[in-house]
Amino acid sequence: MEDKNMMDWNDTIESDGQEFVLLEEGDYNFIVTNFERGRFPGGQKVPACNKATITVQVKTKEGVCVVRFDLLLYRTLEWRIASFFRCIGQKKAGEKLVMDWNKVVGSKGRAHFKQRTYTNNSGEEKTINDIDKFYDYNPDFFTAIDNLVVCDDDGDIPF
Repeated sequence: MEDKNMMDWNDTIESDGQEFVLLEEGDYNFIVTNFERGRFPGGQKVPACNKATITVQVKTKEGVCVVRFDLLLYRTLEWRIASFFRCIGQKKAGEKLVMDWNKVVGSKGRAHFKQRTYTNNSGEEKTINDIDKFYDYNPDFFTAIDNLVVCDDDGDIPF
């Protein structure tokens, strides 16, 4: 099967891309748009292990915000994996679950996002969006009109 996104060396380009959207700290709905299996090389606190790289999108007035994060498949971090699966509605609190990664893409959830600053390999300070906390799945977070609306602290749709 041929990938429609694959480009040839002589293709015409027209898309200028999208501006990076930096979220204000707060609670936002998201949809999972990608999942990749990978390997964490190991660090000071966690040895080498499998990892899931998850990509989510948050729809805002400024545009679509894309956030990527890793879930390390390591027992001391199982709480974060469980929190993510509760957030997308696959797991209920207190119940065991065999993780079904095939159902992750397309799932909706709600999380608390914040900004995180880091220094890249070139020594430049960068600010990115980061997920601070996942909320347990609740269908009331989503509307029939637009499943990716951003709500303010009172749960009201601001636009």
